[in-house]
Amino acid sequence: MLRTALDDIGLTKTRFSVQVINSDEMAQLRNFAGSPAFLVDGVDLFASDGDAGSMACRLYATPEGLQGIPALGDLRKALKEQAARKAGT
Repeated sequence: MLRTALDDIGLTKTRFSVQVINSDEMAQLRNFAGSPAFLVDGVDLFASDGDAGSMACRLYATPEGLQGIPALGDLRKALKEQAARKAGT
C-alpha cells in the first residue's frame, strides 16, 4: 500500500523500510502509536493527541468506517503534506 501511494504521487524512487516493533519497551521508546504506523523522517503521518508507546493494533477512520489501515487516498494526502513541509524547510 505504501509503495502504491508513493508511486501514485510521483515518488517512484523513494525507498522505505519496515521495522517490527516487538516489545512494549521498544514501543514506549519509540512512542509507537500502534500497528501499522507510517512514519516519514520520524514523523507519524497519522499522529493524534494521546498517542503513546503501545503494542496495540491501530485503527484509522476511513470512508468505510474504522479500518486497520488508512484509506489509500488519505495515505497519499498525508505523504504529499509531509513532502511539502519538508520542502518548505
